[in-house]
Amino acid sequence: MAGDIPFRRRLGKRSPPGYRPGVSEAAKLTRGSIRGHLVTQTLPMILGVAAIMSVGLIDAYFIGRLGSSELAAVAFIFPITIAISSLGVGVMVGINSVIARALGAGAQDRAARLANFGALFALVVGTVMGLLLFVLLDPLFRLMQASDALLPLIREYMRPYALGLPVLLLQMGLNGVLRGQGEARMTSYVSITYAAANWVLDPLLITGGLGFEGFGIAGAAYATIAGFALAAALALWLISRTPLPVSPALIARCNVKESSGAILRVAGPAAFSNAINPIGLSVLTALLASQGEAAVAGFGAAGRLQSFAVVPLLGLSGSIGAIVGQNWGAGLPERSRRAMRYTAGFSLAYGLLTAIVLFAFGERFAALFTEDPAVVEQFAAYLAISVWGYAGFGLLITANGALNAVDHAGHALAQSAARVFLVMLPFGWLLRDSWGAVAIYAAELVANLAGGALAGFVVWRILSRAPGATR
Repeated sequence: MAGDIPFRRRLGKRSPPGYRPGVSEAAKLTRGSIRGHLVTQTLPMILGVAAIMSVGLIDAYFIGRLGSSELAAVAFIFPITIAISSLGVGVMVGINSVIARALGAGAQDRAARLANFGALFALVVGTVMGLLLFVLLDPLFRLMQASDALLPLIREYMRPYALGLPVLLLQMGLNGVLRGQGEARMTSYVSITYAAANWVLDPLLITGGLGFEGFGIAGAAYATIAGFALAAALALWLISRTPLPVSPALIARCNVKESSGAILRVAGPAAFSNAINPIGLSVLTALLASQGEAAVAGFGAAGRLQSFAVVPLLGLSGSIGAIVGQNWGAGLPERSRRAMRYTAGFSLAYGLLTAIVLFAFGERFAALFTEDPAVVEQFAAYLAISVWGYAGFGLLITANGALNAVDHAGHALAQSAARVFLVMLPFGWLLRDSWGAVAIYAAELVANLAGGALAGFVVWRILSRAPGATR
């Protein structure tokens, strides 16, 4: 098809330095400096991820002003919302992967079809997930050992949140279209829009102001849904300004089985790979419930801070996929390997630096969330132990991003599952009675160190097997 012919050949223009025949001009990450691409792709991602993570901090701050019960309810809610978001991230990664590889191979028309089909696919997945969550709310949180006193608060937040999931998944699917093209800056605009809506609406809808009483914990959910809608609208507009057009007519030209299979082959394992960690945290929260409400509240609040602290690592894990995927699709495996080397070095250095800072100032950070001495103690104890695994966690998630990009999502899923189910949960379960809450915190540390070591080994082996690779 004409759309599959590289732009330069169709238009008769002179090829730029580093241009390879058969590679679409839209595959801009196949040319130029790898380190330069990592910087220009990761910095906007960091801003976007930081904006998203700031929503969790703002939620925790204003909900904490409602009382310790509301903060404990959020500790139960947080792993579930992260798990759901992780499933959405899997769909986004699947769309990102197929588009990046199609562009790298010069298949511009196929990339456009997949982009439009992927957005519809995400919307359908979000609708199914939202209905299931709404129906299964009580059984799910009872399984997590949420008390009868906390369940009404949990329902207040989760019911509107569940109904807003189709918009959340649509936003993530559209972000996948932007990421696959290497449009990290546009992706950050979408994320910042979502966060800005929450910054403005959270204080008003949660605690009230300007004569408005607020909705309490439910207000956080309403603000989140409004942010989803605004971000999705912006993403649609931004995509219309890229080489891949927004055109529902292209969906009709898709082979539904082939297109959904291509996305699901990456999205399925990637979704579960991303969801495994919050699922593990949900189980750890249930185990921690026996140690008292203060332990659960401290663990949940510190988890919000931790999520914000690892933002650069999350941004890097988001940017590595497009870089590795486009170069892999273009037959440039050495560039993919080089990107992973730089990424691993940054993960180790940043992880260690962040650990030192949070270890030193744990109690001061805790005071931002609560004045309860018992909660502060548990908050600081968790940080003192868990932070030393950040480098391993960074290596794990960036390696997973690279594996997903080269259609090895099954390996990413396997190593994520091993980290949680073979290390984290057995460690916490076996030592909880003798070590108490410390066993839960140490379980996360050991799992991150083991997971990072395994991920580094696996990703390097796979990238070294690329066609034409030199050992």
